[in-house]
Amino acid sequence: MAPAIVLRGRVLSFLSEPAGITDHGSYRYIEDGAVRIAGGVIEAVGDWGAIETADAEIADHRPHLLLPGFIDTHAHYPQMQVIASWGAKLLDWLENYTFPEETKFADYGHARTIAGHFFDELIRHGTTTAVAYCTVHPESAEAFFDEAAERNLHMVGGKVLMDRHAPETLRDTPQTAYDDSKALIEKWHGRGRAHYAVTPRFAITSTPAQMEMAGALMQEHPTCYLQTHLSENDAEIALTAELYPEARDYLDVYERYGLAGPRSLFGHAIHLSDRERGAMAETGSVAVFCPTSNLFLGSGLYDEAGLRAQGVRRAIATDVGGGTNYSMLRTLDEGYKVLQLRNQNLDPLRSFYWSTRGNAEALQLTDRIGTLEAGSEADVVVLDSRATPAMALRMETVGSLAEELFVLQTLGDDRAVVETYVAGAAMKPV
Repeated sequence: MAPAIVLRGRVLSFLSEPAGITDHGSYRYIEDGAVRIAGGVIEAVGDWGAIETADAEIADHRPHLLLPGFIDTHAHYPQMQVIASWGAKLLDWLENYTFPEETKFADYGHARTIAGHFFDELIRHGTTTAVAYCTVHPESAEAFFDEAAERNLHMVGGKVLMDRHAPETLRDTPQTAYDDSKALIEKWHGRGRAHYAVTPRFAITSTPAQMEMAGALMQEHPTCYLQTHLSENDAEIALTAELYPEARDYLDVYERYGLAGPRSLFGHAIHLSDRERGAMAETGSVAVFCPTSNLFLGSGLYDEAGLRAQGVRRAIATDVGGGTNYSMLRTLDEGYKVLQLRNQNLDPLRSFYWSTRGNAEALQLTDRIGTLEAGSEADVVVLDSRATPAMALRMETVGSLAEELFVLQTLGDDRAVVETYVAGAAMKPV
């Protein structure tokens, strides 16, 4: 077993969702703190002088911040080579860029190469857990999980289910989707740090028969996640209504097949009715805010305050490659701007809560990730709020932790990530 390691720095970890910028009780901050790690798990956290160090390797990161590794709750790893594709709305973007790219992922070797690049980028940007869509090909999911296991990353993923409104090379059938998904669940779900997500892309690309099959998989494997898309784009919503005329609204399509629930992650959730928000709250479903893709594809402005007021659980995510950056810092920055346009507010305490403990709560994984508590898996990001000349100059006038976090959120990127620890191992690519 590798020797224990003690990380020294300014330790920040959230205890609950901050009620506002002055809610100091929602987090633990230790000015000269230490995180002791052994066997990939946090053994102790506290003041530097109170943590045993004699038998441990010391990694002195002062004056930088130590936080739990970031968590990204919605991403498409096969879209790495179409990120930053110009000029389309959602449905056109899928047809012109995404679908042609995803056909390549029938080849395990190609999928494994891209999965490696994907994890390199996540780690470079301080993200240690992601919830990812693969493609319709089981090889793409095998490559994703194989690469994650080799790096000991805590990941959630799933083979996409898609049996209509897609090229023939990207379609499965209800039966093959069921069989392939079940085999992947049995192989990967709960193995090491892997979790499986049943993944109908969205209602447009799955027939009722396939949606029924997805519901059966969730019934048979209730600890799996469900990931899909909901109410991202006006044209998407209209086509869904044509394809499912019996449904009351978009969410009702998923409800009818038993796909709404506390382990269901609905990407985007922008254009929701009061009934849909109420049903999401009642079922415990999660609305996933994807600000950079919502802006890039011109999809709309997410209503954080409306969802919060109705008690809907919420998460935040990059949504690469419709999203335009792998960084949760950049995602938080764009999320702040989206909510500004809504006359809503995203304060920096809530931002950093959201991208760590908040997203872990959405995944029901706070016992394992998202905090710096004894017994948690030792995923840690080290952040430098003076990483660039502009940031260093701005920091000369910063007088509080919240102000510093806002500088990181607004000006930070991968250069602000000094190191990313995955289960206690330093992993940031050179």
